[in-house]
Amino acid sequence: MASSEPLRLLVVGPSWVGDMVMAQSLLMTLQQRSPAALIDVVAPKWSGDLLGRMPEVNDYIEMPLAQGQFELGVRYRLGKSLRTRGYDQAFIIPRSWKSAVVPAAAKIPQRTGYRGEMRYGLLNDIRPLDKGMLTQTVQRYVALGLPADAPLPPTTIPQPHLTVDPENQAALMARLALDGSAPVVGLMPGAEYGPAKCWPIEYYGELANRLIADGYQVWLFGSPKDRPSCAGIAAIAPQVVDLSGKTALVDVVDLIARCKLVVCNDSGLMHIAAATGRHVVALYGSSTPVYTPPLTSSADVCYLGLACSPCFERECPLQDPAAQLGCLTGITVDSIFDCCRKVQW
Repeated sequence: MASSEPLRLLVVGPSWVGDMVMAQSLLMTLQQRSPAALIDVVAPKWSGDLLGRMPEVNDYIEMPLAQGQFELGVRYRLGKSLRTRGYDQAFIIPRSWKSAVVPAAAKIPQRTGYRGEMRYGLLNDIRPLDKGMLTQTVQRYVALGLPADAPLPPTTIPQPHLTVDPENQAALMARLALDGSAPVVGLMPGAEYGPAKCWPIEYYGELANRLIADGYQVWLFGSPKDRPSCAGIAAIAPQVVDLSGKTALVDVVDLIARCKLVVCNDSGLMHIAAATGRHVVALYGSSTPVYTPPLTSSADVCYLGLACSPCFERECPLQDPAAQLGCLTGITVDSIFDCCRKVQW
């Protein structure tokens, strides 16, 4: 007799903001395949509130370790504490050995993940990763949630969709004294990965001035690490509203949703903006939209595809100062301003 209990699934999530947003496509795939399934996610502390904006998540389980920490005992004890939950299957997104410890310690019967770092024994549903077939990160995530013999690449990629909290949005608007009377363009000048992903600050500043002169408000978004970049933009365009470091990540979700469009580097905030339904003008330098495109049908992707692109370096490897970051400096303010003005308000 078939069990009446809903399927219980555990997902071991990634460590980066953008990757966590893209992981929602896997969660949506799992729920589409098993609508009654209860899906829990093991993830870093910073991601708890963000996962709370994903309707597919039943429970968030904090991984009490920083990125890169091994701490086998901590991982084993966390997995052991989950045994009573009775999970049927686990999906391990990261390809590291340590990421597979928790599901194995939890004694989950089926543990699915890609081959990597000799995880035999920890995983028992090991999938080969065909990078030529699965060219996009999100394709790789979604494929994990499909049967092992499913055709690749996946024919359907659900687009992430983060829930917006109108009450929190209104409270933030009041607390930060934000004006909602004019259309807002959000600028996101940072990228946690490194400067080789970042359009020049002076370009962002010039763009901000032109947008403001055209009747738009400009809000700057970023973490505390992005404050120097945002301060540089504000020095060029004093009328911008600098919100960097003043809000939690989940608050940024609600404030980005108040914008009409955003201009951003290939970053975690780019994926958040796409998942809130904003029009995204995405700037690519050392990375490529082939690998991590904004997951939305409303986007302008700006990528020059130079001979040295993509290098995937954190800093430009070219030694000639005149050629450095040409993949970004070659994207003109005129072209981005035109992209912004074409968006229907």
